[in-house]
Amino acid sequence: MDVNGEFHRIEKDGKLCFEYHHSKYHPIPQIQSLSSSNETIINNHTSQSLFVCPVTRCRVALNESPDRSTFSPIFSSPEYLFSTIDHDLYHSLLPLFWCNNKDFEIDGGCDICKGLNSGTDYYLCDYCNGQYHRECVQSPLKIKSPYHLQHSLQLCFYCPSARIIECLVCGRRISRLLYYCDICRVFMHSVCVMKPIPFFIDLPKRHDHPLTYFPRQTFLTCNVCGLLRKLYPTYICVTCNFVAHKDCMYFPRIIQISRHRHRISYKSSLPSGEWLCGVCRQNIEIDYGAYSCDKCCNYVVHSICALGKDVCDGEDLEGVPEEDDITLGVESFDVISEGVILHFLHDHHLYLQASTLYDENKFCQACVLPIFEGNIYSCIECGFILHETCAQSRRKLQHALHPHPLTLRPLNQYEYVGFECDACDRFCGGFIYGCHSKECDFDLDIRCASISEPVDYQGHEHPLYLALNSEEQPICHHDKHFLRVLWEEEICDKSWCEVCEHDLRNTNTNVIYWCDECCITVHVECLFGDHPYLKHGQFLKENGIKLQILWKSNTSRPSCNYCKNRCQHKIFMRGDIVACSRRCALSDS
Repeated sequence: MDVNGEFHRIEKDGKLCFEYHHSKYHPIPQIQSLSSSNETIINNHTSQSLFVCPVTRCRVALNESPDRSTFSPIFSSPEYLFSTIDHDLYHSLLPLFWCNNKDFEIDGGCDICKGLNSGTDYYLCDYCNGQYHRECVQSPLKIKSPYHLQHSLQLCFYCPSARIIECLVCGRRISRLLYYCDICRVFMHSVCVMKPIPFFIDLPKRHDHPLTYFPRQTFLTCNVCGLLRKLYPTYICVTCNFVAHKDCMYFPRIIQISRHRHRISYKSSLPSGEWLCGVCRQNIEIDYGAYSCDKCCNYVVHSICALGKDVCDGEDLEGVPEEDDITLGVESFDVISEGVILHFLHDHHLYLQASTLYDENKFCQACVLPIFEGNIYSCIECGFILHETCAQSRRKLQHALHPHPLTLRPLNQYEYVGFECDACDRFCGGFIYGCHSKECDFDLDIRCASISEPVDYQGHEHPLYLALNSEEQPICHHDKHFLRVLWEEEICDKSWCEVCEHDLRNTNTNVIYWCDECCITVHVECLFGDHPYLKHGQFLKENGIKLQILWKSNTSRPSCNYCKNRCQHKIFMRGDIVACSRRCALSDS
C-alpha cells in the first residue's frame, strides 16, 4: 500500500503551513518544448520517476469493482514500471511545465478529474490525447489529510452519472477521480487534498485578528453560518472566541438572491428580536452571521440559505454598481394605438378583444391553454392569440427558483418539443423563460414563471412558499376559468367525474373542479389531460420515436390503437397510428 505521502509543517514565504510531500517522487524536469520524444525523456531523466496515465488506473479500478454504481478503489501504483509494462494498457506521460492555468482551462481542464484552474503543473498523454493535473497523476493510493485526521482517504474512481457529491475543501462537484472516507462520507478532489494548508489566515474584511487552523473542530459552531458541521475545516480566533469554517470565511459581502428584489449584505449579528429567514421561513439566531436588506428593514436570510445554488450565484457585488430595476421590467410589446399592440415575438399587430365563446381549438400561443371568457389579443392576419395576461409577461424576469434573470422566448411551431419545465416537470410547447449560460440550463413555462411567493391559496389558511429542495418539484394548478375549485369535505356530495365516470369518493381525490351552472364535477387530470401544454402540430421525439401532437376534432374522438379507448384530449400520431397519450404511443418502444 502506498503510504509515503504525508503533510509536513514548513515555513513558506515567511508563513507557516502544512504542505504535502512524497519522498519517492523528485521534481518534474523543466522541459520547454514538445520536440522531445518519450524515449528521449526516459534517457535524459533516468533519475526521475515516470508516471502512468491516470486513465489506465481508473479503468483497471472500474473493471475490478464488483459494483460500478459506487466507488471503485484504485490499487494500482501511479509509477510507470518497466518490469510489468503492458503497452496495450499502460503508457507513460510527458510533463508539461510550459502550460499555465489559463491555457489549461481553455483546453478543457484536467481530463481525469474535470477540474479547472486549480493546479500549477500538468502532464500530457500522447496515447490518450489527454492532459492532467500533477496531483491527479502522482496521487498515492491513500493519504492522511490535516482536514480529516480521523481516517485515511482512499483514492477512488466514481461514476459521474450517480448522485452528486461535493468536495469538502472547495465545495465544488466531484466526478471520476477523488479521495474518499467511507466511514465519514468525506470526499475531496485530488488537487484539493494536496494543497498547502496555511496555519494562519488574515481576513481583515471578515475579522479583526488573524485566524488559526484548528484540526479538532467537532464541537465548534461557526459564527458565520451558525451551524455545527463537525467534518468541515475550521479556523478560530482565541482572542475573540470566534470560529469560522474554511468555506464560510470567504462568503461574499454583498449578493443578489432570487428570492428578493434588492441586494442583501452580510451582517455578523442581528439586532435583538424575532427574525424569520426569507428563504426557509425558519427562525434566525441573532448572535450568528446572516444577510439582510438595507432597503427593507425586516428582510433577513440565513447565510447558508442565501448562498444556496438555486438562490444565489455566489458572486460578490461589493463595489459593483447596482442596475436599475427597469432592466428586468422591459415590456414585451409596443403600444401602437388604443387596443393595438406589436408583440416582440410576433410580426403582426395584435388587437384587444373580449372573448365570449369557447372554442377548444383556439388556444393561447404563450401558455397553450384554451381561450375562455376574458380579454385576449388576436391577430387578424394569421390567427395568433394571446391571453391579455400572457401578453403582459415581461421580456426578462427574476424568478425565485433560479439565481439568474430569465429571458422570454418562443418554441417554434414545428421543432421537436424537447422542453420540459424545470418547475412542474411537464412537456411544454408555448413560451419559455430560460437561462442558458455556460454553467446552467434552466427553463420555466410561462405559467410557472408567473407564480411568485407568497401564494395565497384558498384551500390553505397560511401563505405558501416555494420549496427549497430542488427534488421537490412544485406543480402549479391555479389557472383561471369557468370552473370552481372544491376540496376535501365539499367533494363528498359530488359523486361522479363527468369524464372518466368514476366515483370521486373511491379515488382518493382531494381537489376537483365544479361547475355551479351545470352541476358537474371533473378530476383535475381528466380536465387537462397528461400534457395540457403541448400545441397542435408540434413534434415530440423520445427514444428515437417521432410523435406529432394533434387536437381531437369537435365532432369525433378516435379510438387509440393501443388501449382501444377514445382519445379524451390530444392525439399522438406515430406515423399512421393513433394514440390517446404519450404513454400509449411509446408502449411498445
